[in-house]
Amino acid sequence: MKKQICTTLLLVQILLANTLPVAAQNNLAPQWSKGVVWYQVFPERFSNGDPTNDPKVRDQNGAYPFDDTSPFEIHPWTSDWYQLQPYEQKNGKDIYYNLQRRRYGGDLQGVINKLGYIQSLGVNAIYMTPIFWSPSSHKYDALCYHHVDPTFGPDPEADIAMMQKEDPLKPETWVWTKADLLALKLIEEVHKRKMYIIFDGVFNHLGVKNFAFQDVVKNQEASEYKDWFEIKCWRDSAKGTKFDYNGWFGVKTLPELKEDSAGIVAGPKQYIFNSTMRWMNPMNKGVAYGIDGWRLDVAYDVGHPFWKDWRKWVRSINPNAYLTAELVYPIDKTRPYLQGDEFDATMNYNFAFIMHDFFVQDTTASTVTEFDRKLKELREAFGEDVALNMQNLMNSHDATRLASAVVNPDGKKFGDWGKYFGWSQKSNNKNYNAQKPTAAQRQKQKLIVAFQMLYLGAPMFFYGDEAGMWGANDPDCRKPMLWPDKKYDAETFNPDQTKHNADEVVFDKDLFDWYKKFIGLRQQYRSIKLGSYNTLAIDDEKKLYAFTRKLGNEEVIVIINRSNKALSFTNPELKKQRYKNLFTHSAAGNQVNVNAMDVVVLGNK
Repeated sequence: MKKQICTTLLLVQILLANTLPVAAQNNLAPQWSKGVVWYQVFPERFSNGDPTNDPKVRDQNGAYPFDDTSPFEIHPWTSDWYQLQPYEQKNGKDIYYNLQRRRYGGDLQGVINKLGYIQSLGVNAIYMTPIFWSPSSHKYDALCYHHVDPTFGPDPEADIAMMQKEDPLKPETWVWTKADLLALKLIEEVHKRKMYIIFDGVFNHLGVKNFAFQDVVKNQEASEYKDWFEIKCWRDSAKGTKFDYNGWFGVKTLPELKEDSAGIVAGPKQYIFNSTMRWMNPMNKGVAYGIDGWRLDVAYDVGHPFWKDWRKWVRSINPNAYLTAELVYPIDKTRPYLQGDEFDATMNYNFAFIMHDFFVQDTTASTVTEFDRKLKELREAFGEDVALNMQNLMNSHDATRLASAVVNPDGKKFGDWGKYFGWSQKSNNKNYNAQKPTAAQRQKQKLIVAFQMLYLGAPMFFYGDEAGMWGANDPDCRKPMLWPDKKYDAETFNPDQTKHNADEVVFDKDLFDWYKKFIGLRQQYRSIKLGSYNTLAIDDEKKLYAFTRKLGNEEVIVIINRSNKALSFTNPELKKQRYKNLFTHSAAGNQVNVNAMDVVVLGNK
């Protein structure tokens, strides 16, 4: 009987383990990342802190458009984006060819120099797009994972010479270049400011010029790296066969790492694990000296078994590390990644899709009811622990700038990722408006940002959004950062080198202050950062939406007016206790007026 009871209990436990909702998987993510504000940095375009390390044309070898012989100069930081400079005109190619060759000289010293600026916004955490050695401006075609790009450090030539003496398969031979050490200094400086920093891991593929693939190209089946890549055919003069392999999405400059049923195969897997340790616990000095987590590129193109093993490895190094994935999947396909054994969160494009449909679109906008329903479905899809950690973004290095999205309403739906991606590229859509937003369009951007900062989760924005930067999709979303102490040329050139009316390019202090104001509110009120979320009012006709954020006795009420008319808001909730306007500090009363395309935030504290 005792044995039967034990067996029954065991079966019950197994059934519960397999039927409990995702929401029960709490506290699997670190606490520090819940509700934080993220700032995404694209290093090559953020700040040139050390002109002595600026890249040379030879550093582009292996990167599209595969031209390291045409005239080349470091591009003027403050120049008109679409204007071909004299050195570019000499190659006879169009603007889109030349945009890929441009280098502005952004580096890690530049990021270090500007940490005070980032912190002044109230930001808690920084996501760095790839910084590892690579010939491109974006660095998603890594030559290795264990070294920072030499042109991001103070002595590129010496760094390259140092690296040539090591064995990539033997971590004990890996040197610490000056660029590597500067990355450690960046981490240290971020931590000094009580902020966090994560690096970008691109573990599906490497750049074609990486050490392992070049050895395969040279030695073919005799290479010690022959099992690292998806080789389709070996070079064999006797058989008349040519060397062929799989590249990510068919791109031959991005050879894919080989996978089997257990995930990425042993050779590259061990190399990735060794590189992971290097940046999380550098020199074995302790995790306090390493990065605080990772963002994983094209996570959907790496098998689940690898991510499960890698998470165990990461958490064995630092139990408080944060892992976020690049996924552009609907809820049902996203869920397997967020069960607590792979990732803590994603770059929450699904949030951006919902926001875009409601705020960006005009004649085709979703109703308030639809907006609320979709947010609720997404918010509850993976459990509270995940919801608080989701990186709620509106744009990134792979999407049109928010300031340009609001200029182009009623086009393709952002949620239709593939079609929208091409439609929002000026190179693919000549009718896409890539000019500066009007005042009314800026107000729409402000309303979107306000909601983003007041919503549940971890808001993230792309460098320069707060400064007023605009631009169509890649590559136009990657302009050099707009700094208040620089004088920029007005934008007058179209891609075909015709001209339009001048758009003044200047740091937008008013917009910066708006971001700072709402981030500050988030940091001041823990109910906004970590509290519950409940819908308070929905009015489709008036386009009015209100919700509450609560934590303990603290409560914040947010009233959104999406319409083009001023509205008054009344609700029984306003009569239950005294609320004040958190910006004007005046008593709210039982009726609250909200201007067109604006927001009012009330609090009981």
